[in-house]
Amino acid sequence: MDDLLGYVLDLQGAWTASNTDEMRKRGVHVRQDLPALLRERSSELADALGVAVDELGVEGRDGTGLKTEIPWVRVFGREQSTSATTGWYVVYLFSAAGDRVYLSLNQGTTVWTGGDFKARKVEDLRARVGWARPFLAQQMAGRVDLHEEIALDARTALGRGYEPGNVVAIEYFREALPSQHVLMTDLLYMLGLLRTVYGAERMAPHIPGDPAPEVLEAEQGAALVAGRRIRGAARPGRSGQGFRLTAGERRAIERHSVHMATVYFEAQGWSVKDVGDRESFDLLLKRDEERLHAEIKGTTSAGHDVILTRAEVQEQRRYYPANALVVVHSIVLDRTTEEPVASGGVLHCTSPWAIAEEDLTVISYAYRTAVGDEEPANGVQTAINVLSSGSRRSEPTLTTGQADVHA
Repeated sequence: MDDLLGYVLDLQGAWTASNTDEMRKRGVHVRQDLPALLRERSSELADALGVAVDELGVEGRDGTGLKTEIPWVRVFGREQSTSATTGWYVVYLFSAAGDRVYLSLNQGTTVWTGGDFKARKVEDLRARVGWARPFLAQQMAGRVDLHEEIALDARTALGRGYEPGNVVAIEYFREALPSQHVLMTDLLYMLGLLRTVYGAERMAPHIPGDPAPEVLEAEQGAALVAGRRIRGAARPGRSGQGFRLTAGERRAIERHSVHMATVYFEAQGWSVKDVGDRESFDLLLKRDEERLHAEIKGTTSAGHDVILTRAEVQEQRRYYPANALVVVHSIVLDRTTEEPVASGGVLHCTSPWAIAEEDLTVISYAYRTAVGDEEPANGVQTAINVLSSGSRRSEPTLTTGQADVHA
């Protein structure tokens, strides 16, 4: 194994996007030789990762067509990381200069929106790294060879993109590659760390840096309705790029957020009536001659984005300025009980609530076709009832009448 790592490093200095003889040799080592060698130890690797052997994934890539500057070989759980673009995995990353290779606990650096992949923001990758590291503190204690930063010295954006995704890594220099025994011991150790991250991920209602669960579901749902094939389609629960809520979890979050909003408004002297089962808003508030129509959104995410239907947008614009948006964000969801329990959270109220066009992102369209028409119809696009609010802002913008309340 040390020989194969060395061969790849020695070929890095000859990197070109073209498929030269050197790049063909590098590709054989990365895509065939190294994965084959690791698969010979599949039983040990799967045991360290805590998955069945047939759920263990091993693959190497050096670019399809054009050759990538930073080739890699990764080991992962097939369910937890359906592709190299999503989820967490342990990966060998070869530096551009060929002077070092990292064994890194890393992550997919793109996110699936339901229509295509887009690059994760660096701050989102770092937020996910910050979430993962505390779970590993005990296992990492006493190891002095672990690196929180990696330097691949890449010239390409794709190559540089791996660096902020690193949770922790072991660095091997070309002139001092350890024996196969040491390399395998380190790999089993890193898979133990990955196993811990997978366990924490299963229990987390939301990971900082991930898309809001509601937005992810709306995007993927819109893609499915439109007949789009979902690459790496998400299973119920965590999909490797974001947590998807069950019906019971959504109900728990909704009840908790409505309760928090009710308590908040009653403390201000409003009488509160829950009308969410028959109106396009949730709470009708009365105080003397005043009326307020409040929309309530609860989420386990940081609350930067919420989903609004077309009817909700239309009605709230009609009620303005006698309206309010309440976002209860950072809700804690306990999934260990028979029925999920929601608690905590921060209440953020905007009143009056003016909905600006630039704060709405259309997720899907209903398109009127010429099918069934006597004459061809001009293409007319109308927004379907799924809109994402606030997606252009990294932080909620406070306006008159807003307040944050912690539960």
